[in-house]
Amino acid sequence: MNLERNDPSLAPAATARSARKGAPRVSRRRGVVSVLSALAVVGFAGALVAPTGVALAQPAQPDAPDSAYSLALADTQNLTVTVDGAEITPVVRGSFEVYVKPKPPPPPAPTVAAAPRSGSSGGSLPPYSGGGAPAEWMAAAGIAQGDWQYVDYIVSRESGWNPNATNKSSGACGLVQALPCSKVPGNGYNPVDNLRWATGYATGRYGSWAGAYNFWTNNHWW
Repeated sequence: MNLERNDPSLAPAATARSARKGAPRVSRRRGVVSVLSALAVVGFAGALVAPTGVALAQPAQPDAPDSAYSLALADTQNLTVTVDGAEITPVVRGSFEVYVKPKPPPPPAPTVAAAPRSGSSGGSLPPYSGGGAPAEWMAAAGIAQGDWQYVDYIVSRESGWNPNATNKSSGACGLVQALPCSKVPGNGYNPVDNLRWATGYATGRYGSWAGAYNFWTNNHWW
């Protein structure tokens, strides 16, 4: 006879026992799921780590190219360990000499003498102070009177009949502005020496004082 099925007063007690019987089953299921999850995590981690471990465990191939680590390891210094501590063995390095050809000093710049000023002595030449007049100077230089008009035209425009006239830029000197002044025999500032040289220049280059005059009027120099 089943009292629990027929007696309504016993129904709550039976229900409580049924609940207690079902609880362990749920706990067991949860434990199994947890264990399976843990095993899955461990397996997944092993799958990730295994290739790395296999690569580390493989021996180096004899024909494999040198790695950056092996090259750096070969260049490291050897250490000698003693009782007092670690000492670094000095590395013996080679030496070489480089010859650098010395650069020759630049040649000294040539000194340029300043151009003499008008009325000056033109360096070592003393200025003319002997007096006189153009006619006297031309006669003393041996110039024929028929050429005096040509000489006067040229000298008046070259120096204004100033025996000590000097070109500041070129250094030409004297009545006819001889250039350079040193080519005049004697003293370039002496009017007689200057005109005597000018006669040889006029006849040698233009044939005569008249030829020199014609060239000067066309070119404004001679």
